[in-house]
Amino acid sequence: MSRRLRAAICAATLVVAPLLAPAAPAHAATFADPGPYATAVQIGAVNTLYYPRDIASSTRRHPVIVWGNGTGGAPLVYRDLLLHWASHGFIVSAANTPASNLGISMRLGIDALALADADPAGPFHGKVDLEHIGASGHSQGGAAAIVVGADPRIDAILPIQPGPLADIDDVHVPALLMAGQYDLIVFPALVKAFYNDAGHIPAIYAEVRGADHFTVVGDPGPFAAPTTAWFRYQLMGDTAARAQFAGPACGICTDTRTFSDVRRNALAP
Repeated sequence: MSRRLRAAICAATLVVAPLLAPAAPAHAATFADPGPYATAVQIGAVNTLYYPRDIASSTRRHPVIVWGNGTGGAPLVYRDLLLHWASHGFIVSAANTPASNLGISMRLGIDALALADADPAGPFHGKVDLEHIGASGHSQGGAAAIVVGADPRIDAILPIQPGPLADIDDVHVPALLMAGQYDLIVFPALVKAFYNDAGHIPAIYAEVRGADHFTVVGDPGPFAAPTTAWFRYQLMGDTAARAQFAGPACGICTDTRTFSDVRRNALAP
């Protein structure tokens, strides 16, 4: 079955009920595995939330990731990746729009979660970590992650195969820019151009070996571990996750099986 057909089948299946994820420890060897949290989905008018199912009884606040879809896409197309992040303890607010480039719905998602955190009658009351927010997205949504990265509430960005309609000069937080080695829609050179223009912020370029433009759709495969590690490092202060990006023997730097090219600028750890 082709990847595009799998994506179409996924998009045709609406999931509203809570979704369970098996528990697993979060350390360097298992970022590709589901985290310790069972997960749930809440579909709203503007955004869809993917989050730890028992968040109302959680003893901690959970960091936020805002997500932008690729052109013509919907959160359901990226369901596996977004649930994976939720299983690691994140609240993911995915924009319900096939045209996310301006980042409007992503910013509205932050506003909505701030209201939910302040609502004593709701399950998110006192559980949203509004001090630690990341932005990510794929293709057009990757460009949106860069656009939203200029918002002062954002702490880190992770554009996946980002389209060209963004200006990384406006971003003032760390960036992990991911490309696909065989992407014929957003060529690796276009992602490298963002990286080369990001000398004012800590920036990493990671090119996934063998990936095309739709590898992240459906089962995120090689994108699951590094994206999870990035946000655990940036938004949770996870030292094992930091080791994937810092030091001369950083995890992604030495993982030539997963990455065909990794670059870090002078400001990266």
